[in-house]
Amino acid sequence: MKTLILKINKNKPEKEKIDKAAKVLKNGGTVAFPTETVYGLGANALDKTSIEKIFKAKGRPQDNPLIVHIADTNKLYDLVDDIPKKAKVLMDKFWPGPLTIIFNRNENVPDEVTAGLQTVAIRYPDNLIAKALIKSANLPIAAPSANTSGKPSPTDSKHVLEDLDGKVDIIIDGGLTGVGVESTVLDISGDIPTILRPGGITKEDLLTVFDEVKYDPALKNKDFKPKSPGQKYRHYSPKGEVKIVKGDIGKVIKRINSLTKEYESKNIKVGIMATLETLDKYECENVVSVGSRKDFKTIAANLFKTLRYFDEIGVDIILAEAIDELGIGSAVMNRLTKASGGNIIIT
Repeated sequence: MKTLILKINKNKPEKEKIDKAAKVLKNGGTVAFPTETVYGLGANALDKTSIEKIFKAKGRPQDNPLIVHIADTNKLYDLVDDIPKKAKVLMDKFWPGPLTIIFNRNENVPDEVTAGLQTVAIRYPDNLIAKALIKSANLPIAAPSANTSGKPSPTDSKHVLEDLDGKVDIIIDGGLTGVGVESTVLDISGDIPTILRPGGITKEDLLTVFDEVKYDPALKNKDFKPKSPGQKYRHYSPKGEVKIVKGDIGKVIKRINSLTKEYESKNIKVGIMATLETLDKYECENVVSVGSRKDFKTIAANLFKTLRYFDEIGVDIILAEAIDELGIGSAVMNRLTKASGGNIIIT
């Protein structure tokens, strides 16, 4: 398969280009496109054969459910049995945006999308290209992140090309994404709204709507059937082994420098994921700041591209500073923990 790269203006998407990509989706093909979070790999959510192409291109396990993207809230009725009051409140406040809501699905949604679950994850993205593409196709679009399964999610079309060139029909180049980590996935079926995956809409944001919000205990438990993408498998992992160092920042710096010296004495190439405040504290050639320790949004935006940069320069070990789990910092630490396979060093 030859993959077409289609450059589209992110501020004024060209209709003829959007329609060309939409036609591919209508005909059962695959299109990688930008959202405000990361790039997604899209296919017709109502067509089993199209959905199978996503799993094949990514090498994604079949028991990992997909998120369905819409660009018109009225299209929900094609996918779900009912829209609960809590969902309507969330949609009014956060859609379009980086929030995925879990609904009870109807018979139109194939098992291949939901991994056999009776629920379906749906969101309305806030990206001009994504919205125009979905509207032009006039279809709900299933779209996980547009990367090889398990690798860091793509925030730039070049990341998509690295992973999926020759495996998908079209890659839309729409520039860098903004949020940098995937959407928050929220289950509202119980008494207390439950975050299944932290993301671009924070717990603090949700608490402006609800009196109480909790994290799913399954986020820290591997022995369960996933209700949301990103829960079950090791994700976001670069080629180098990731180790998170957590604790008082002075002790973290000291421990990272000690580990760096130990590894480099064995000819192991080290990369350090630092913050602006600690950038000059490390004795290593490959140190990258992801942003200020107080600026969680910038850290989130830089997280995956930094992991991919370390791949580019061929590091063997990535030593990453932990950050506070406040706001979108919770999503950052969730992704880092997944990337490390839970390898956390406490100082």
